[in-house]
Amino acid sequence: MSKRHPIIAVTGSSGAGTTSTGHVFSRLFASEGLTAAMVSGDSFHRYTREQMARLAAKGQFGERNHFALAANHIDKLEALFYDYSHTGNGQCRHYVHDEDLALIQAGHKPGTFTPWEQLPAQTDLLFYEGLHGGVVSDVYNTAQYVDLLIGVVPIVNLEWIQKIHRDTFQRGYSQDAVVKTIINRMDDYVHDIVPQFSHTHVNFQRIPLVDTSNPFVARDVPTEDESMVVIRFRDPGEVDFPYLLQMIAGSSVSRRDTLVIPGPKLSLAMDLILRPMVLRLIAQKPFA
Repeated sequence: MSKRHPIIAVTGSSGAGTTSTGHVFSRLFASEGLTAAMVSGDSFHRYTREQMARLAAKGQFGERNHFALAANHIDKLEALFYDYSHTGNGQCRHYVHDEDLALIQAGHKPGTFTPWEQLPAQTDLLFYEGLHGGVVSDVYNTAQYVDLLIGVVPIVNLEWIQKIHRDTFQRGYSQDAVVKTIINRMDDYVHDIVPQFSHTHVNFQRIPLVDTSNPFVARDVPTEDESMVVIRFRDPGEVDFPYLLQMIAGSSVSRRDTLVIPGPKLSLAMDLILRPMVLRLIAQKPFA
């Protein structure tokens, strides 16, 4: 961790909602006049889209699974966190998505990576959103460099529903293919993704209030109005629960470290909870 060069990381699996949380942070940074080095976990995947497809054709599902540490450059991610925490800079790249028109127009092919390069200079903090921001293993420890680690963790049936709908309606995959991916990733989900949520400072877990017992036949993703969000704090002594209960209508405390809010209040809750945490990190930075 570094008072001079703070790092914020949002971690969660594919389809969990980490991207939406990233948008909340982008608005927060803009409103506070903060310049963040924005880093996506996709940038640290080991394989291009074509390489992944070739591995899948050979039946090497363990190698092609993005959840698996071995399928990612966790060493480079840890090096980035180390370098940024010490110097305020580091090496990163971009994964080119189909919707990244600027990168495509610059000559980069979707499903590939841009070259490794230095982050922009003179940033106030580093913000990471992806799969492995809180990894602690026998080999790697990215969590040790993160000043504010946030987990976005829908209950698993809801997570599957969200992934199935996103990958079928937005990315054009068949439902059978998406379900097969979920099954092939399960071992790595259990061993490489889930343990990270024990290292987070705050977890946001959305829970549906409708039947999701068979996520593979669900026609719709439960809406915010059909959900509650459970928010767990590592250090409840730093949280002003009376203030949050007053500001967030319909909220309650279920345990000494846990706040429960209505689904539609998630963005408000994130702002009320995370903005003070971010400002405290910035306030700790030395002037020179």
